[in-house]
Amino acid sequence: MAKNISESLKGKKRARETDTEAEASDFDQILSLEENLTFSDTLVALRIMRAQFPQSDKVSVQPFILRSQLYSSVEDRTQVDRDLENLRREKVLRIFKLNTGQDDHAIMFFDDYLCQMERVVKRLEEKKDSDILEVFKWFKSHVLDNKLEPSIEHQELCTLLALGGKVKDEHISLLINSGLLLSNYGIYF
Repeated sequence: MAKNISESLKGKKRARETDTEAEASDFDQILSLEENLTFSDTLVALRIMRAQFPQSDKVSVQPFILRSQLYSSVEDRTQVDRDLENLRREKVLRIFKLNTGQDDHAIMFFDDYLCQMERVVKRLEEKKDSDILEVFKWFKSHVLDNKLEPSIEHQELCTLLALGGKVKDEHISLLINSGLLLSNYGIYF
């Protein structure tokens, strides 16, 4: 009988060791996740600023943040610039040079930019010929996927758009008038 008790205790002890090993394994996984997750002050600041924009269907412009606002919220400007560059390359953000005469840049989340474009297309579908609206598909599939920099020259824009179809001046004007491009002497932002 004593032998049965010691065997049953051993079984319980092993069960506890298995529970402890499972907890240790879970803890190791949590530590591994923490090591792999990096929270960028820049991205956190951008998300906080974006969340402060009013959520309304009546607002025609998607949320954007000025680079100067971001600089005032995060201490290390060099790190902000590095983070913005990485986020731009990863297609998380779009960065636009503003046509204010100063070195101002607007930052918009890429998803918000696509929503902005979809709103413009829906609004224009009622007024414009559907053939002319093809330029938005070309712009999304050929320009946005291939050109991540804040500016693009006229010739490069036309070349990329031409991958979708025959480009006319009317197409470029439509992109500018819809607010998706800003023009400054043959360079678009």
